[in-house]
Amino acid sequence: MYADTVVLIVLKTVTLVCGAILTWLTYKTYRRTGAAPMRALWLGMGCITTGTLLAGSAHQLLTVPIIKSSIVQSLFTTVGFVMLIYSLYTEQPIGN
Repeated sequence: MYADTVVLIVLKTVTLVCGAILTWLTYKTYRRTGAAPMRALWLGMGCITTGTLLAGSAHQLLTVPIIKSSIVQSLFTTVGFVMLIYSLYTEQPIGN
């Protein structure tokens, strides 16, 4: 059981780091371009990354059961993916 916990912590940490890097890069791109689709992409990635952070922290630090912390992460992931889909369908006005 202990080995499973270590693997889970390592994978969640890698997910958090990669998500944070991707969120930072999309934020920089949004700031540079000011494009609405990039803002939605940045917010979607931020939401997914925040869900990972909250779920892991709740489980490890607050001893929230894994199923409840997974529900929190799934909620944030769902909202984040909806925002990512929105970013692909949002059109930048011509001339911007």
